[in-house]
Amino acid sequence: MSDFDYDLFVIGGGSGGVRAARVAAGEYGAKVGLAEESRYGGTCVIRGCVPKKLMVFASSYRDVFEDACAYGWDVNNGPFDWHDFAAKMRAELDRLEGIYRNLLDNSGVEKFDARATLKDAHTVKLSTGEEKTAKHILIATGGRPVRPEMENAELGLISDDIFDLEKLPKSMLIVGGGYIACEFACILHGLGVEVTMYYRGAQILNGFDDEARGLVAEQMRTRGINMHSGASILEMEEREGGTWVKATMGKEKIFDHVFFATGRKPNSDEMGLDDLGIKMGGNGAIEVNEYSQTAVPSIYAIGDVTDRVNLTPVAIREGMAFVKTVFGGEPTPVDHDLIPSAVFTQPEMGTVGLSEEDAAAQEPIEVYATSFKPMQTAFAGREDRVMMKLVVSKKTRVVLGCHIVAPQAGEMIQMAGIAIKMGATKEQFDQTCAVHPTMSEELVTMRNPVRST
Repeated sequence: MSDFDYDLFVIGGGSGGVRAARVAAGEYGAKVGLAEESRYGGTCVIRGCVPKKLMVFASSYRDVFEDACAYGWDVNNGPFDWHDFAAKMRAELDRLEGIYRNLLDNSGVEKFDARATLKDAHTVKLSTGEEKTAKHILIATGGRPVRPEMENAELGLISDDIFDLEKLPKSMLIVGGGYIACEFACILHGLGVEVTMYYRGAQILNGFDDEARGLVAEQMRTRGINMHSGASILEMEEREGGTWVKATMGKEKIFDHVFFATGRKPNSDEMGLDDLGIKMGGNGAIEVNEYSQTAVPSIYAIGDVTDRVNLTPVAIREGMAFVKTVFGGEPTPVDHDLIPSAVFTQPEMGTVGLSEEDAAAQEPIEVYATSFKPMQTAFAGREDRVMMKLVVSKKTRVVLGCHIVAPQAGEMIQMAGIAIKMGATKEQFDQTCAVHPTMSEELVTMRNPVRST
């Protein structure tokens, strides 16, 4: 008989924690408990990827209506009904949360709707007053958006708040230039909000390929988003008509809302981690080894709370690697190499592998790239441009990176990611027959490099 209540206790009911819990219980026969203090599904399902993507879909129809008219359809482009959409979106999130709960129930995982903290290496304390012991503990508490440290920062929204708006504002100031800021700038603009962006850097989407993010910025400006580089807020206060803001460049304006998209923080506060000797970074990220194990051998951590690669599919894969390592007898290190990702701006950006800048710093490279007006929107008279780009090693001919700026770039980069993960060379791309007419055929028809280092 086990000396513990559970073989595994998971703290956090997001995508990573739920996957680890139900696989450990359902496939490996482990006795598993899981505690979630908020809603099952975590950031992705409840206040992140899923509702954001639904808003992306909703915001894209304005262009579709305009293009339909150019193609001969008689379309009435009426006003967007936020109340109707938001009600359906929230109902969908409720449905998905129910699925997550059922997945755990069907796998035999015991759920606790409570906050859990650590008492010792094998004991969790629940906010209900209960204590539970486990041979292994997995922390999967995710992260949260944070406001900057400034006076009256509480007047600003964060990404969690966007999905709960009772009505759409007429104007919105978005502070930040990362992917969350850019995605919501495009979403809100598409829904009819007057959007202004302040970001400190010289360009948006820091860390992404320079040419790709440059095109995204150009297209955002063309669509009518007011973008101000090297800008941030000096002062803000509540005034009649909204939130008054004074910017670093001296500009003063009242916006209906200010939205801070200035960073996220791991959810590791007040969990008792310091007392157990679990090491953490300056931002609260739990430090783990390649098997997601902390400095305390019985305690593991996955997902955004470790601040490694903060993407939902990565958290799920980390959870699977943990289960194989601990319960499957197959030591499985986490693989964070060549992870495809997408930024759901309008147009989207898909990326996998190294940017041109990072690749050039590593070795001599060739760059194959093209930018053009896609057939569908060019016919409709829009000025949209797309970009396809391959970064290739001169020595090995292996494709080190692929960057796409185009409608449905996320769908394209998933497929390109398979080839690049397999180590495909430029010549193997060239040997693949093009699908014509498509935008993505350019990935296999570019013959001459545009740059070489």
